Amino acid sequence: MTSCPIEGYSAGAGAPRVVIMKDASLSRSGTTRPLRSARAARFHGFAARLPGLALAVGIALVATALGRLVPVVGGPVSGIVLGVLVAVAVRPGERTRPGVAFAARGLLQAAVVLLGAQLSLGQVLRVGAGSLPVMLVTLAVCLAAAYWIGRRLGVVRDLRTLIGVGTGICGASAIAAVTPVIGAAEAEVAYAVSTIFVFNIAAVLTFPALGHLLGLGQHAFGLFAGTAVNDMSSVVAAATTYGGPAADYAVVVKLARTLLIIPVCLGLAALARRRARTADAAAGAAPADPGRALPAPVRVGRLVPWFLVGFLVLAAANTAGLVPAAAHGPLGSLAGFLITVALSAIGLSTEPAGLRRTGPAPLLLGGCLWLVVSATSLAVQFATRHL
Repeated sequence: MTSCPIEGYSAGAGAPRVVIMKDASLSRSGTTRPLRSARAARFHGFAARLPGLALAVGIALVATALGRLVPVVGGPVSGIVLGVLVAVAVRPGERTRPGVAFAARGLLQAAVVLLGAQLSLGQVLRVGAGSLPVMLVTLAVCLAAAYWIGRRLGVVRDLRTLIGVGTGICGASAIAAVTPVIGAAEAEVAYAVSTIFVFNIAAVLTFPALGHLLGLGQHAFGLFAGTAVNDMSSVVAAATTYGGPAADYAVVVKLARTLLIIPVCLGLAALARRRARTADAAAGAAPADPGRALPAPVRVGRLVPWFLVGFLVLAAANTAGLVPAAAHGPLGSLAGFLITVALSAIGLSTEPAGLRRTGPAPLLLGGCLWLVVSATSLAVQFATRHL
């Protein structure tokens, strides 16, 4: 309720005033309309994801059944193969894209968090520290090989950097983190991601068989997968196919390896800024020339993925006895099914046209780096007596 003086009267203490009553319903509608709009937007987003999510879950159910019939192959590998076949044969439309993208990324991250419920912080620290020599050597060799082989293949600098960090650290996540740091073009990012995707699938299909051929134990294969496979989804798929202990070990190694993106991004940022200053000096421009875009600053907090924090929180809860032992089995089964759904969605994301546009040179570089990292991981394990 508000009041105002009547026009023509003075505004003294005794001046008559007109009382205006506000309609309570109008006031309420003014505050609830944004809330209703927000709810409608959330519902619309959820509804948009349903077709793709349902498709990925349906493929995962078939893949899980096939995995039980052929345990050597397993559900995750069956899921990614079936997903690729559906993507090539049927080519799902735009309606499925939001749900497929959510399943490929969000559900996989949720599965990684759930895997933390089966481990203790002591195990995480021991595995992370024990795998550090293998991780550091494989990363150093991968980046050096990306520079040397990439130059000889004629791959441009930013593209070979993206393929190098994608292969050496954590696939598409590393590529996404490095892109603003070096100012890579969108086409280069697409080529790098397509290249990484090809060898993700190759690793999932070949590494379990290679592990059995070499007679690797569960922990040895987990360390191999965690250091030689570039993307978290492929690490989990390959290691889950090999065995439960291998999957637990590989996830911890991979999460520790993911943190290496922080020093790599900081180093690339310093290198990119030095190149920018050198170019400015050569062109006779002032270092602070506002017309020249410098590489984006690195925000360390954004480089730490949320699922890594969630994994550690759940591992801490399990260490404290807050996760009942009876829940370990169901949580592990749920995580395994979510992994199969995510891998099915990744298979559905296959775009043959995009892979053809990549051309032979980036694919050849990615293949060389994949072989170099795999061989280096096994060699360092042998030298440090992990095998």
